[in-house]
Amino acid sequence: MTTVVARTALAGCLAPEPALTGCLAPIDKKGLEDLIAKGKADPKVIKTLKCKTVAEGRFRHLNFIRSLPAYVVDEPPGLLGDDTAPNPSEAMLAALGSCLAVGIHANAVARDITVYRLEIELEGDLNITAVWGTGDLSDKPVGFTDVRAKVSFEADRPREELAALVAHARNWSPVANSYSRPVNLEVALV
Repeated sequence: MTTVVARTALAGCLAPEPALTGCLAPIDKKGLEDLIAKGKADPKVIKTLKCKTVAEGRFRHLNFIRSLPAYVVDEPPGLLGDDTAPNPSEAMLAALGSCLAVGIHANAVARDITVYRLEIELEGDLNITAVWGTGDLSDKPVGFTDVRAKVSFEADRPREELAALVAHARNWSPVANSYSRPVNLEVALV
């Protein structure tokens, strides 16, 4: 779902004259151009991302990424957690939504499209009766079977152009591609 709204309809904008990103905090276009050039100069570079997960107790976990404060993951009460943070599957939806939003916003800036508002609503279906492998172990898909992302996008271009930009961002999203293609996964005791 994409939406186009005229600039005058956006009275809530803080900036009197929106930059390339309208009401959103601006992206450094020169920095983006430098990233684009660097990627084109060496398109086979692989970056390894790291996360250290530390169990705190019950189903609450601290995830340490770079030098950032701990990213907390928990379970809701219905899954015996303390409800202090998203659960792992909700965190996957958040990662997908954020990755799609980054791609849409970056591509809009690269194409000189002014973005006034960008929101993505996500929902995913999964069977949780296996209870992490301790419950019903009958044959069933484990993990998301269906994920839906609805993009609400206000910008200064026609709907067809915005729909094409959303599709392009989906095709180049690392997280969306991790959802939709097999990934080599190793889990081993050390």
